[in-house]
Amino acid sequence: MKVIFTQDVRGRGKRGQVKEVPDGYAQNYLIKRGLAKVATKGNMNTLKRVEANEKAAYEAEKAEAEKIKAELEKDDTIVNFKSKAGTDSRLFGSISSKKIVEGLEKQYGIKVDKRKLNLPEPIKTLGYTNVHAKLFKGVEATIRVHVTEQD
Repeated sequence: MKVIFTQDVRGRGKRGQVKEVPDGYAQNYLIKRGLAKVATKGNMNTLKRVEANEKAAYEAEKAEAEKIKAELEKDDTIVNFKSKAGTDSRLFGSISSKKIVEGLEKQYGIKVDKRKLNLPEPIKTLGYTNVHAKLFKGVEATIRVHVTEQD
């Protein structure tokens, strides 16, 4: 019997896969537990539609990430912060990824999730710092952060 897997089944198939399995196994185990559906013409069309929607959503998200990357990597996109600092250019406090994201949104209107920033430790010195952001699978951008001393 041909079935469409609705969930991953170890050793048998992955979600969305169409496969031939023994009739008893399909009826008594897979279909009964909601792990698969019978591969009828209607179910096959539904599967194709769902796959097309998922692909379109993936492409839209990737295009959005590319757009944000282009915006971030413009020469004039520099996130500026003013902070109190000591004599050795060390900040009193630090600039975290949360502050960088807030600064991006406030200064340029660009929304980025703070978990996408690759900032091993907060910025604690004055000057320019490049912060890498993984926006999407295969789409990475560099955010320039400039910290100046507060008067």
